[in-house]
Amino acid sequence: MKLEIKVAKPFNLELEGLPADKSLSHRALIFALLCQKPCFVKNFLQGADCLSTLNIVKALGLKVQKQDANCLKLTPPQKFLHFNEPTKPLNCNNSGTSMRLLSGLLSSSQHQQNHYVLIGDRSLSQRPMGRVIKPLAQMGAHIHARAQNLAPLSVLSAPLDGLNYASPIASAQVKSALLLAALQAKDPLHFSEPHLSRDHSERALLALGAPIKIAPPKLTLEPLQRPLESFSWHIPADPSSAFYFALAVLLVPGSAVLLKEVLLNPTRIEAFKVLEQMGAKVHYVPKGQMGTEPVGDIYVKHSPLKAVHISENIASLIDELPALAVAMSVAKGVSVVANAKELRFKESDRIATTLTNLEKLGIECHALEDGFQIVGGAFKRPKEPLESFKDHRIALSFVVALLACGGALEGIECASVSFPRFLDLFKRLVA
Repeated sequence: MKLEIKVAKPFNLELEGLPADKSLSHRALIFALLCQKPCFVKNFLQGADCLSTLNIVKALGLKVQKQDANCLKLTPPQKFLHFNEPTKPLNCNNSGTSMRLLSGLLSSSQHQQNHYVLIGDRSLSQRPMGRVIKPLAQMGAHIHARAQNLAPLSVLSAPLDGLNYASPIASAQVKSALLLAALQAKDPLHFSEPHLSRDHSERALLALGAPIKIAPPKLTLEPLQRPLESFSWHIPADPSSAFYFALAVLLVPGSAVLLKEVLLNPTRIEAFKVLEQMGAKVHYVPKGQMGTEPVGDIYVKHSPLKAVHISENIASLIDELPALAVAMSVAKGVSVVANAKELRFKESDRIATTLTNLEKLGIECHALEDGFQIVGGAFKRPKEPLESFKDHRIALSFVVALLACGGALEGIECASVSFPRFLDLFKRLVA
C-alpha cells in the first residue's frame, strides 16, 4: 500500500494508547507457560510478531482466554514443564524473538523428549541463528539447522548441562534463550556479556521467584525447582514505538508531544538519551512501576539538532537506529554510527535500506561495514516513492521523515508488525 504524506504543520499533542511493549508481550506469554496458576496480561501487543508467539504457546498447551477487550487470561498446562508436542511446525513468521527464545525453551527438558520444528518466512529464514544454537549446543541441546545455521530449526528436547558462557555480543535474545534453557538444566548457568543488553527476562525471573542472581552484565541462574509465581501484568507503551513521535517533533518546528505511560527501563530509552546528546529537549516524568518495569511519561519539544557519533550501547539502540538516522539527516554536522553490524541481519539490511531512502531524500550519506556516516542537511521531496523494504522499522522511520518534505512511501502495511494502530495516531500529526 502506498501512503501519500503532506508537509506537516506544527503540532502539540498528548498521546495515550501507544502500542504495548513488544519485548514484554513476547515474554509474558512464555513465562506464563512456566507458572502453575493462571496469569493475567493487560494491554498485550496485538502485532504480527507477538501473535506468532501467541499461536505457538497455544500449540504448546497454554490456554488463552479473553477476559475483556484488554485482558488475557493465560492458563499453563496442567502438568508443570510438560508441553504438547505439535504435529505441525511452529511458525514464527517474521519474528526473530519468537524463534530464538523458543529454541532455548524447547531444547531443554528433564521430563520429555519432544520434537519441535520452528519455521519462519523468507526473511526470517535468512537471519542468523548460530548465535543461539552454538551456546545451546554447548549445553547439550539437539538443534539442527540449514547451512550457516539458518532456519528451519529442528529441536529435540533433552536434559541439558549447565554452562559458563561469556557472550561475544550483547544480545537480549541470546541471553533470554540461555536463561529459558537453563531453567530445566542439571546445573547452573553463569552468563556474562560485553555490556548490559535489554534486561526484561532477568527482571521478570527475579520477580517471579526464580533462583537468579544479577550483577550486570553478569548473572547466575540455578535450575528451577518449582513453578514460577503467577503474575498480573499491565504492559506499558513501547519506547521504540513512542520514539517515532519524538522524531516527528524534531522534524516539524514549533511542535511538542507528551508520550504517556511509556516503559522507562534504562536499557530501552537509550535512543532518547542520544537525542538529548544531539540537543533535543527531552523530559522524563516517572510514574512508578508496572509489573517488573519502571513507567512514566516522556515530553519532547522541538529544538535544533547537532551531529553525534555513536559506537557504544548499540544493543540498546538497534531498533531505533533507522529513526536516529533520520534525525541525524537534519542535524548540523557529520554523524557516524559504528559497531552496528547487527543492522545488516534484521528484517532487511538496515544499513543499505536506510541509506537508500536517505539518498532519495537528497541526503549525503555513506555506508560503513558496521554502520554509516550521514552529513546533515535538509530533506527534499523525493521524485519517486520511498520503500519500506517490508521492514516495519524502515517503514515507520521514513513515513515520519516525509513530514518534513512531503512525498510517498510504498509498503506501509508492514508497520503492523510492531505498531498495529500507527496510521490512526499518525493522522493526528497531519490533521
